[in-house]
Amino acid sequence: MLISKSNFLIVGIAKSGLSATKQLLLRGGKCMVYDDSNSDFISKSIQELLMLGAVDARTDIDSAINWCDIVVISPGVPIDHKIPLTAKRLRKRVIGELELGSLLIKSPIIAVTGTNGKTTTCSMLTEILNKAGEKAISVGNIGSPICENVDNLTENTYAVTEVSSFQLESVHSFCPHIAVVLNITPDHLSRHYNMDNYVYLKKRILTNMRESEFCVLNYDDEKVREFSKTARCKVVFFSLKEKISGCYVVDGNIYYMGEFIMPTSEIALSGAHNLENVLASICVSKILDIDTSAICDAVENFNGVKHRIELVKEIDGIKFYNDSKATNPDATIKAINSMTVPTVVILGGKDKGLSFDELFNKISSSCITHAVLTGENRYSLLDSSKRSGFDSVTVTGDFESAVKIAEMECEKGGAVLLSPASSSFDMFSGFEARGEAFIKIVLSLDE
Repeated sequence: MLISKSNFLIVGIAKSGLSATKQLLLRGGKCMVYDDSNSDFISKSIQELLMLGAVDARTDIDSAINWCDIVVISPGVPIDHKIPLTAKRLRKRVIGELELGSLLIKSPIIAVTGTNGKTTTCSMLTEILNKAGEKAISVGNIGSPICENVDNLTENTYAVTEVSSFQLESVHSFCPHIAVVLNITPDHLSRHYNMDNYVYLKKRILTNMRESEFCVLNYDDEKVREFSKTARCKVVFFSLKEKISGCYVVDGNIYYMGEFIMPTSEIALSGAHNLENVLASICVSKILDIDTSAICDAVENFNGVKHRIELVKEIDGIKFYNDSKATNPDATIKAINSMTVPTVVILGGKDKGLSFDELFNKISSSCITHAVLTGENRYSLLDSSKRSGFDSVTVTGDFESAVKIAEMECEKGGAVLLSPASSSFDMFSGFEARGEAFIKIVLSLDE
């Protein structure tokens, strides 16, 4: 791709689109920009790009599609959106920001995907590598697009890249040195239509990998384990249940290829899901010949990421936990499994077409004493609660009221857990904004 001789249409001018356009303009590319949102952030971003030489495509998108050679889409733009579909019919190239960024950098890429645990694993890996004296930067879906970090991602720096199914819709040549697939459970089915499509997209992370690359796969997840059968790259497994070729647990101790690494009791994070994240991180670290002592030091001191089962405050004997990053039922089930006291859970958000029956079956046999249902999908949640026989619920359309109701329903010595099992886009710009709103409301309860 010769950028200086190409015409680009960038669709979706949030973080990814903004940084992609800047990189293309810096390299002499001719750029038109388009976004159908009228938010203040998008308007300001487009104005900034127009001042740098981009052209506004919002007045005549059809002409922009005809004019361009390449369409660059942000993760929020589905591959079956009318713009990329039209572009493909006109034989235009359609790529995502992830693909573009990977073409612009010199760094070896460690790509992490899966339904849950991506951010924790990327953050932990980056911590391990930096503690070992390597240079590593967390990029991608974790919140900092690759294109935003091009200048810092040199050949001596690892790009630890969180990769979502949305991003994998538009990859073609993307080839990480190490790919990690943590797990696959139902998510984003309103966009991907069915589970088969979702699994197919996750598998695309391995498409271009060959014998000189590695993939790290969860042996305990049958769907993920199946990826090994067609992988051309070297396969390393991790498992909580089996002694396999890779990283595993025996009698409370972690081993990698027979080498003792550390006791599980020394891990700072709690929960089986976090132990899986640790095993995956150890696999990657050992593939890169990172010293065991550096791995242990980082893992022992890693306390997790913001908005993931994060203790906000204890007020009048009630602990408030922010798990806003739980955007699907499986993530919420993992959070519920980590609770050890009577807990009121706040559920609900954007309707992604997911079933909540399994979640409420779990709630019925857990330490959850009450569920406050809010958000766009609150009545879908209510239907699932009825089917499970869990009737200790309150329904409200207001997020602040949900938090206050949860406090009232919680007994002293218990906990309030925001773990929505849903994305946030019905009320918020992202799970971070939802988590910050929760924190603000909780802190106001103590005033």
